[in-house]
Amino acid sequence: MSEKSDIMYFVTLKEIVDRFKLEWINRPKNCSEIKISSNEVNRPGMQIAGFYDYFDANRIQILGMVEHKYLEHQSSNDRKGVFNQLFSKQIPLLVVTRDLEIFPEISETAKENSVAVCRTSLSTSEFMSALIAFLNTSLAPRITRHGVLVEVYGEGVLLLGESGVGKSEAAVELLKRGHRLVADDAVEIKKVSAISLVGSAPEIIRHFIEIRGIGIIDVKQLFGMGAVKDSEKIDLVLNLEPWVDGKHYDRLGLVNEYTNILGIEIPSLVVPVKPGRNLAIIVEVAAMNNRQKRMGYNAAEALNQRLIKGMGKSIYQE
Repeated sequence: MSEKSDIMYFVTLKEIVDRFKLEWINRPKNCSEIKISSNEVNRPGMQIAGFYDYFDANRIQILGMVEHKYLEHQSSNDRKGVFNQLFSKQIPLLVVTRDLEIFPEISETAKENSVAVCRTSLSTSEFMSALIAFLNTSLAPRITRHGVLVEVYGEGVLLLGESGVGKSEAAVELLKRGHRLVADDAVEIKKVSAISLVGSAPEIIRHFIEIRGIGIIDVKQLFGMGAVKDSEKIDLVLNLEPWVDGKHYDRLGLVNEYTNILGIEIPSLVVPVKPGRNLAIIVEVAAMNNRQKRMGYNAAEALNQRLIKGMGKSIYQE
């Protein structure tokens, strides 16, 4: 099943300033209303040179050592013209890195155009990589799925299935076996890159789990801090369904199945559930087997190759 999210997300300017402990150089009156909706950033070298074709004014602008050195050789009037033109685009934020000197022309024109300007002690590359990672996570497309997300042997396993199939019970058994709960009932899934999904729980129900017949339990209080995790990459999807007699279930695993979530194909398995099956152990084995496949070893293919070789020997002997 393929799903996509067309909702546009944003972070506030205050969140970014607080997150990276930025120093305010110019704080406009409307700074609490400024929202960042682009996960891309820009070093305005071309704009300083006067080239504005394809310029995206929604991006955070970062002024580093190279741009600063170039501007040092400009006259005060030229610098004022550069920043008047840049700030007239109403960019959301300009960040000066490496604790570089703030040209008076930056402060003056930022105030005149009501543009936010901050400074950081981080190097340009260090700040850019941290900021992009933060924006990718905060602005990522996302959906919410009914299920349970657990970390098993370092693998993020998403358990899906109808209510009452045993997802939460399996999660509790996994907790007792030393694994960790990420989310129960509602799993918020974010597409943080072109190849990876990260799941977490809504803040209001984080670290809680519902067990029919018992009610709500606080996993962090009952099992300890080591039994919970705020977020986890999704590596495997297990679709749990009631066992149906006569239905064909894959017994070899030669065919790889995938579940499409937000345009990303995640390895998946259908696991039939019936009394007497230990779901926790099945989840553990599935997680370890999935990791083994990623490392280049597929047990089903290895057995198949062994059988083919064995058949070849038998024919040759005959």
